[in-house]
Amino acid sequence: MIRWKKRIWAAALSAALMAGASGYGGGIPIVSEVRETEGYPDAQTMLIIATEANRCRQVYTDQIWQVKVGADDEDFQSYLLEEIRTFLKELKTMNLLADEREISLTSQEREQLGELSGEYYDSLTAEDKAYTGAGEQDVYDMYEAYHRANKLVDELTKDVDLEISDSEAKVIRVQEIRLTDQAKAQELYRRVTEEGADFASVARSMSEDGATEKAVGRSERSKAYEDAVFSLEAGQISQVFEDGGSWYIVRCADDYDEEATLERKNRLALQRKNQAFRQIYDAFAAEHPVEISGDIWGSVSLADSGGSVTTDFFERYAERME
Repeated sequence: MIRWKKRIWAAALSAALMAGASGYGGGIPIVSEVRETEGYPDAQTMLIIATEANRCRQVYTDQIWQVKVGADDEDFQSYLLEEIRTFLKELKTMNLLADEREISLTSQEREQLGELSGEYYDSLTAEDKAYTGAGEQDVYDMYEAYHRANKLVDELTKDVDLEISDSEAKVIRVQEIRLTDQAKAQELYRRVTEEGADFASVARSMSEDGATEKAVGRSERSKAYEDAVFSLEAGQISQVFEDGGSWYIVRCADDYDEEATLERKNRLALQRKNQAFRQIYDAFAAEHPVEISGDIWGSVSLADSGGSVTTDFFERYAERME
């Protein structure tokens, strides 16, 4: 169930994860009310840190680390490191739950993970290895923890009904005119129906909403909007209708977007699986609190990568194991 914020919690649910810093020794202590558990060594933590830090650096350059984000106006480095720490806490908790449920790996899975670890380690540059301080066994241990967590998700949700109907997942494409003036809306409705004005052109020039063409799924808008729009066939234009203080005229461009509907169906199934897993996970986590601490979190500087460039720790896992 692993993902990484916009990507954490979804590996058996489809995933990808975390980010990078510099190599330190020492290990990260983890404390549980139920039992003391060993934390992830710094080298293993650095594999995760390096992957995401370098990915962010490639997209945004090193300017990103001092950018202020969130309500607390923290810098992006602090934000990213806290996300990584949260991920590691969840990963550790999931492995504790896997221990309780006696979930282990098969010899075939271990062999696959061994091959994956060797390939990934061999792909690291000398700078990557120096920056993370990781050896091939560290790579294997992190892949094993990640795979076990994903296997846990599959095992605990194997009986969940993931069947999503076409009706529930249906996505249509519409062109939309939104106005706050009812009289003006009625006038534009007359132009696009009686006078035959091009709907898209009128929408672009007159709508008070910047995005005039949209994909809309069931339950994503209000009942008033759905009642007026989902009954339209391709090419039909709705009557003027009120929704949330605005007046709308909507033209149905496609009354069944097959590709978008399939994507939404998969997304809804994933959400259903995620919800079922979280019910079990959250109850376990509440009884087995885990905290990750250590000097590494205050010592790391993401702006100084030491020349490390690795970015694909989780992508390689997805290619081979999912």
